[in-house]
Amino acid sequence: MCANPLLNPVPTKDGHVVGYVHSLETFGAVDGPGIRFVAFMQGCHMRCKFCHNPDTWKTRVGSQMTTEEVLNKALPYRSFWGDKGGITLSGGEILLQIDFALELFKMCKEEGISTCLDTCGQPFTRREPWFSKFNELMDYTDILLVDIKHINSDEHKRLTGFPNDNILDMCEYLSSIGKPVWIRHVLIPGITDNDEYLKQLGEYVKENLHNVEKFEVLPYHTMGVHKYQEMGIRYRLEGVEPPTPERVKNAEKLLEVDRYQGYKDWYPGINTLDQQPS
Repeated sequence: MCANPLLNPVPTKDGHVVGYVHSLETFGAVDGPGIRFVAFMQGCHMRCKFCHNPDTWKTRVGSQMTTEEVLNKALPYRSFWGDKGGITLSGGEILLQIDFALELFKMCKEEGISTCLDTCGQPFTRREPWFSKFNELMDYTDILLVDIKHINSDEHKRLTGFPNDNILDMCEYLSSIGKPVWIRHVLIPGITDNDEYLKQLGEYVKENLHNVEKFEVLPYHTMGVHKYQEMGIRYRLEGVEPPTPERVKNAEKLLEVDRYQGYKDWYPGINTLDQQPS
C-alpha cells in the first residue's frame, strides 16, 4: 500500500478548508460531462514521462483558495452548465487534497451542482483514515475521470515512477460500489501503443469494470514540451511524435471503446450499471 497522502494539519481559513490551486478554467469541454468549471489543483507524486503540466507537480505551492472561494468563482457560470455540466476537480492530482475535495463537493451538492473528479488514482489506499474520507467523497461525487496510464505494472512504473496495483484496486472498488467512470488512456508510440498491452487493457476493463460510461483514447502530444525547457527539466520523450490517426483507430478497436456508450444517456445521480453492453 502507498503512504497516506493527507495534509497534516489540513489548512483552514474562515472555517473552510484551504486548497493549493494551480489554475481555473471557466468553460471546460473535455473535463467530464457537459460544460464544466474546472479547478486544476496543485501537486502530483507521479512523474509521467508524457506529462504536459510539470508545473503542477510541486505540492503546497500555487494559489491558496478556500472551498468557498472556488465555489464563488464557479457560480457565475452556472447558467452555462445545463443538465450534465457542473464542477470538476482535476490536477495535478486532486486526491492529494482529499479534504478540500470533500468539503467543496459537499457544498456543491447543497447547491444542486453536479460534481466530477479527475484522477490518476495514485494516492488511493485502503488505509485509514484516508479510505473513509474517500468513501465519503464518493457520496458527493457524481462521476470520475480515471486515467489508466499502463496496464502492465512494471511498465507503469517505468512510465510514471509508480506501479499500478493500488490504481487498479481503486478502479475495481469504484466498480464494486457502482460509481460511474470515464476511463482514459494516453496512446504513446513505442510505449502504450502496443497491440499486446492494448488488448490486455481492453480485456481488463471489459472483464473487471462494470461501471464504465465512456472509454477514451487520448493521442500523445508535445504541447507541454516548452514548459520543461522553461523549468530546466529534461523532457524524457524527446523525439517521440504523436500517433498517426491509423494507430489511434487501431487502439480504439483493440480497446473496444464503442462498447461504452452509457455517457450518451447519463445524468448526475443516475447509476447505469445495468445499462452496460453485454
